[in-house]
Amino acid sequence: MEIPFVEPDQAPQPREKVRIERLTAQPYPDGWRIKLNVDVTAFQERPSLELRVLRLPEERIIAELSIIETMHR
Repeated sequence: MEIPFVEPDQAPQPREKVRIERLTAQPYPDGWRIKLNVDVTAFQERPSLELRVLRLPEERIIAELSIIETMHR
């Protein structure tokens, strides 16, 4: 008996095929913090991400975050 753990179209991908599927940013009511949600394709090797939040139009970096070998999609 075979029990599938992932949908066939969501099979874990090699590093070069991992993509960001969705990225959302929501400010917290305090006006100082931002909640970021990042969804990536299923992966074989845990990916690392570098995120930056920029203030436009001058493109000044106002926040940075490193996610090292995440285990979550």
